[in-house]
Amino acid sequence: MTQPKVRFLDVPSSVISAETILPGVEPEKVYALVSNPFRHHELDGSGSVQGQISGPEAPGEGETFRQSMRLYGIPYTATSTVYRAEPNRAFGWRRPTGFTWTWEMEPTDEGTLVRETFDASHASIVGLPLAGALRVAGAFQRNRRGIATSLSRLSRRFA
Repeated sequence: MTQPKVRFLDVPSSVISAETILPGVEPEKVYALVSNPFRHHELDGSGSVQGQISGPEAPGEGETFRQSMRLYGIPYTATSTVYRAEPNRAFGWRRPTGFTWTWEMEPTDEGTLVRETFDASHASIVGLPLAGALRVAGAFQRNRRGIATSLSRLSRRFA
């Protein structure tokens, strides 16, 4: 299989967003996968998502889920709140610091356009913006690689 084309979008510096097209795949199939936190580890290109600890399989807006994570070899748990759950269109969650991850699906003549976005524009701790600190810590570079890998994994899943 050839490597899927992943296109990074021109977005503000506190955001990373990329997209790919899944030929012949319906948005419903993509949504079923990305909206189930129990399956996030299957797509995670960063290697940090280890599995889900608690929460619903199909959380709706306002519901939370907890996942087992690992970063730089250090295990931790992360709680996320779903802020967007539009069946077959978009699924997104927010961490307590305010950064978000969002998957969007759009039907096209070719299949489904899938976009993954990391947005730190509203991230803060005790009112202090986090985007700069995340950039210095390498989070943006790591998340950019992770998004490219996640979109590639999604493409292989439906190949």
